[in-house]
Amino acid sequence: MLQFAVCDDNIDELENMVQLINLYRTSKNFSCEYAVFPNGFELVSALEKGKRFDIYCLDIVMPGFTGIDVAKAIREIDKTAPIIFFTSSPEFALESYSVKAINYVLKPISKDKLFFTLDEMREQIKAEENSDAIIVKSTEGIQKILVSNLVFAEVIGRNVLYHLLSGKVIECTDSFTSVCDNLIKYGHFIKTHRSYIVNMQYVDTIENHKVTLQTLASVPIAQGKARQIKQQYLNYQMEGE
Repeated sequence: MLQFAVCDDNIDELENMVQLINLYRTSKNFSCEYAVFPNGFELVSALEKGKRFDIYCLDIVMPGFTGIDVAKAIREIDKTAPIIFFTSSPEFALESYSVKAINYVLKPISKDKLFFTLDEMREQIKAEENSDAIIVKSTEGIQKILVSNLVFAEVIGRNVLYHLLSGKVIECTDSFTSVCDNLIKYGHFIKTHRSYIVNMQYVDTIENHKVTLQTLASVPIAQGKARQIKQQYLNYQMEGE
């Protein structure tokens, strides 16, 4: 059962959101529970005490502690939970992307707007649940990485760096051997070098000493291993046809 946090300093708006969520779960036969917060301080206080939610619905314009501030606090402990902003002002739309909000909805919140937003969010959650993913303990906390978003991984010293399609790099202290063993089982990763493993979905060209990826990054090929790498990549491509 999904847990919602609904935060808005306007009591009328808060009551409207609660009524619409109740209507949504009844009409859609959707199992969920919710907790309401009249300001950002109370929501963050609940998080600091260990409370967690699956979905956050936040007003942006709140006195003292804005919805953006609350979202930043959420992201310190949860990198992936869906955040939906509801606001009367469009000026914060760009800033909302900095905390990876999945939607930004202008008030007044109507039944149609909320239903569309929640339907879209549920589809996204379902798609991610059905996607292959790995869970890693990074310097920023526990994170979920969709395998389809991982371009390559490398080990530097005692740290493993996961290079994502977005350009983001996630740094972990996992054993590189265990990382490779975990990724190889997906069938489209290849170890080009003792310190590199590559997602063949993103290979652009393979030369004798390096692999160039579609992101324009390049990784080395171990000496004498180029023929084997090329053959494995060819086999991978043929299997996909």
